[in-house]
Amino acid sequence: MKIVTSLAICLLGASSLFGTTLVEKAKNSGLEAIPADKTKLMKMIDDKNDPITKEKVELGKKLYFDPRLSRSGLISCNTCHNLALGGADGVPAAIGHGWTANPHHLNSPTVYNSVFFKAQFWDGRSPHLADQAQGPVQAGPEMAAPPALVEQRINSIPEYVNEFKTAYGKDVKVDFAKITATIATFEKTLVTPSRFDKFLSGDEKALTKEEKEGLNTFIDKGCTACHSGIALGGTMQPFQVASQYKFTNVGDFKGDANGMVKTPTLRNITETAPYFHNGQIWSLNEAVKEMGSVQLGINISDEDSAKIVTFLKSLKGDKPQIIYPQLPESTMETEKPTFN
Repeated sequence: MKIVTSLAICLLGASSLFGTTLVEKAKNSGLEAIPADKTKLMKMIDDKNDPITKEKVELGKKLYFDPRLSRSGLISCNTCHNLALGGADGVPAAIGHGWTANPHHLNSPTVYNSVFFKAQFWDGRSPHLADQAQGPVQAGPEMAAPPALVEQRINSIPEYVNEFKTAYGKDVKVDFAKITATIATFEKTLVTPSRFDKFLSGDEKALTKEEKEGLNTFIDKGCTACHSGIALGGTMQPFQVASQYKFTNVGDFKGDANGMVKTPTLRNITETAPYFHNGQIWSLNEAVKEMGSVQLGINISDEDSAKIVTFLKSLKGDKPQIIYPQLPESTMETEKPTFN
């Protein structure tokens, strides 16, 4: 009986040691947890020059879901960044105004946890969410709405004007920059902590043995060279480092001026297929193996790929509850939809 008890204690001790060592290994590899403490999280995502308030968040949510921000009155931010579909749209190339596919065959990245990205858009051309939010609204193949049209529609709706005054003060100027910045304020709150964050914060039981093994493989294979930080991505990195991506000729996207591409977040990755900038791979196992070849110059076996995918599944986080808003009604002064 004493031998069995001693053996059990030794096994528990070894498990605890392995868990602690793996946490340290993960942190040393650049992986970071989403803070469980709301005060710490707010300090991380808030902007003292434009602080997050419940009024701004609620207004931003309405604007995010409002298709009247598009020329046709049919497309909202949520069309391509569907909060019920992992913050993406589930198609290879984003579809926009006039049923137009993205001319570069670019896939819609998730909006969840985008507040942690160091750069926005696949080519990293926007430094933060407020700047990013202006792009798709104006882009011809997306929402195709000039700033003046967006301003006219929002200012023609008294309920919206009153909500802006409540959120920002009675002297607020409801212009395009303010409208899109308010959308960004809502997007900042779309943070999805997972069991992985609990593990990094010291809860060794938050991940299963198989998930820990997958995390260890993920680190040992070198995946954290690009997929690190809180978002496990979101930074600009060179692409096709070791070999050519097998679908590189689908679309004409080549990255920024230096050939750098924004690394996608791995959080909620099981919900955001298809993968890669042009959305050509639907299998997560295949995506892992392709990354091994293209970025690391290694052959990741089926066994190791399965282990990594087991870990990646633990990155599916708890989504904030989103109640679909009732939008304020248009007036006779509100510009009508156009489709050309």
